[in-house]
Amino acid sequence: MPLKILFVSTSVGPLGSGLGGGVELTLANLAKALEQRGHEIVAIAPEQSISSELTIMTVPGELQATAQTQGRAAQIELTGNSVLGNMWEKARQIQADYDVILNFAYDWLPLYLTPFFQTPLAHLISMGSLTDAMDHIIGETARRFPGSIGVHSLAQAETFSFAGQCHILYNGFDLSQYQFQAQAERPHALGWVGRIAPEKGLEDAAAVADQLQIPLKVWGAMQHQDYWQAIQAKYPQAPLEYCGFLETHELQQQLGRCQGLIMTPKWVEAFGNVAIEALACGVPVVAYARGGPAEIVADGINGWLVEPDSVSGLVAAIQRLAQIDRARCRQEAESRYSLAAMGDRVEAWLQALL
Repeated sequence: MPLKILFVSTSVGPLGSGLGGGVELTLANLAKALEQRGHEIVAIAPEQSISSELTIMTVPGELQATAQTQGRAAQIELTGNSVLGNMWEKARQIQADYDVILNFAYDWLPLYLTPFFQTPLAHLISMGSLTDAMDHIIGETARRFPGSIGVHSLAQAETFSFAGQCHILYNGFDLSQYQFQAQAERPHALGWVGRIAPEKGLEDAAAVADQLQIPLKVWGAMQHQDYWQAIQAKYPQAPLEYCGFLETHELQQQLGRCQGLIMTPKWVEAFGNVAIEALACGVPVVAYARGGPAEIVADGINGWLVEPDSVSGLVAAIQRLAQIDRARCRQEAESRYSLAAMGDRVEAWLQALL
């Protein structure tokens, strides 16, 4: 039976800005996957959000700070004109028009509000354990509303004490948007994709580029300009090129020309969307064996896993990239991470919740 589903977006940035990181891509792909199955999707998102394919109701207000910039003892904060509060007030007003509401914000408020809504709330948690307050409210929601918590990977779930109560959904992609490129462009270059922020570990990728003198192309939202400048100052001879934040159709064209993608997270990535984007283009992935990427990268098949925080390990793995079959990379993406596969998993989750 088709459902009417209300998505409530992340509150750290407008859709299309890149500030929401992987949440933005996940939201768009999940909407597409569910609409292909006959469900009706509408999203509430911060003002200035844009999408060519999704019906969006935009809401004004001040953006929330990102949780990964705070310590474990961080307090719950809500400004007077919070976009988070405003989005959830809008959701409360229109909840009767929907069968289920799916929350994408890694924030305390929507979890706290779960018992006060008449329409069932499902929460797709986008990050692992970061603060004590979030761990507590997610755990309480999982206990009081069994089946309401979804996560992206086993590694993410295992950062919580209530891992067994999380539905592991993984992600899916419209692979028709990614062109397979059988050969890397010459001269070879490496790629790195993500928000320019300390937890993403870009400095390790820069150290690799400096040692090997292989160009490193960097794509992503410039969240911390001072962090980027500090990396450039530390590695002045490294062939780094910041290429901006690109939409999928542009990113896949440029990423597909790379010899490999480097993933250097300093924290437990919930999933690692960019790994699938690279594989879909035929680009092997070299990643730290930490978090979601460790469940995506099959050592010696679609890339190489490296001991976390080991720059020498990254260097050694990059020198073995020629051993990886780029066609096999594309096959791995198609077999495990299609829109249809994600649609099956999420539809079953929501139906069970209802």
